[in-house]
Amino acid sequence: MTSPATAGQDRDAARVPVRGLTVLYDAQCSLCTFLRDWLVKQRQLVPLELLPAGSDRARARFPGLDHRATLDEITVVGDSGQVYRGSAAWVVCLWALREQRPLAHRLSTPSGAVFARGAMLAAAKWRETRQAGQRGDGSYHVGDGWTYHPASGWTYSAPGCDNGTCSTR
Repeated sequence: MTSPATAGQDRDAARVPVRGLTVLYDAQCSLCTFLRDWLVKQRQLVPLELLPAGSDRARARFPGLDHRATLDEITVVGDSGQVYRGSAAWVVCLWALREQRPLAHRLSTPSGAVFARGAMLAAAKWRETRQAGQRGDGSYHVGDGWTYHPASGWTYSAPGCDNGTCSTR
């Protein structure tokens, strides 16, 4: 696995081992926080520090990173400055875990990388659809007039006829 910053260069892994990884995750995303919780419960061969992306701590710790981009996709920073994004970041997280290291090695092959990329794209699409309907009050709005609020459940508000076209559903 190579990071975008060092692609094509020999990082000399024998001389510069990875002794720790910082995982930047979106603390407002339910999928991201679920995966954060899962990661901390796993047996780690390489210590993982989980830090909310875009937080003051993340900005202070990694001033050279594009923190807006860290909110868009998982970003992992190695203790020697390696930066992994997207599917490579997820694979390096798996590599750090005792039970998942064999899977990480399979996902780092050319055919495994295709699978890892597809899984990341599916997760990104799921996040996109969830964020599109999410409101600040914890409710979830679907474009067809349905709204879910944790306290009251599903409600329906029929679209208006302001433009002269009314839904007949």
